[in-house]
Amino acid sequence: MKLVILGRDGTLNEYRDDHVKSVDELVPVPGALEAVARLNHAGWHTVMATNQPGIGRGLLDMASLNAIHIRLNQLLAEKGGRLDAAFFCPHTPEEGCDCRKPLPGLVQQIGERFGVELPTIHMVGASLRDVQTAQAAGCVPHLVRGARLGDLDEAQLAALLAKVPGVRVHASLGAFAEHLIQKDRRSKADARGQALAPDTAPGALT
Repeated sequence: MKLVILGRDGTLNEYRDDHVKSVDELVPVPGALEAVARLNHAGWHTVMATNQPGIGRGLLDMASLNAIHIRLNQLLAEKGGRLDAAFFCPHTPEEGCDCRKPLPGLVQQIGERFGVELPTIHMVGASLRDVQTAQAAGCVPHLVRGARLGDLDEAQLAALLAKVPGVRVHASLGAFAEHLIQKDRRSKADARGQALAPDTAPGALT
């Protein structure tokens, strides 16, 4: 299974300091839903992993969160995309759980649920916390340089990236999708080329 884990706030929908508390506050990032659809059409399964401390703080309840995620899936369906699942941490930082990003618990749950080895999973998000989570879990980390990081200059971005060696930076979720799809196509082409190559081992007929 080809699996991508996506952050939510700032990656799929516009980030809000006061949390997305209702369906009316859910505003997709331009082009993000189309990017998920492209990944789906190319054979990638997509799962969302998100911290939702607003639940622990009483800013929204489970019914509201479920309604938000149902609406997100409806919007994705309109673009031809889908999320296979949505995993979330409802705890506040003070609760000391192991599922709040940047700890790897949520991602480990996803790997176990889908039976996918973590080093084969690509994880993409719009914050340092997202790529630190990918690193902690052993996934391939990707960072979308969207509005959530828009105030950082090049030096600040470089300092951030130095905290997560190997992270790949993309201008948008669409750019990430294009990168992953093209990389997958090249890998398949290389595999076909190797399969068709003549046997040139010593003693072989050529």
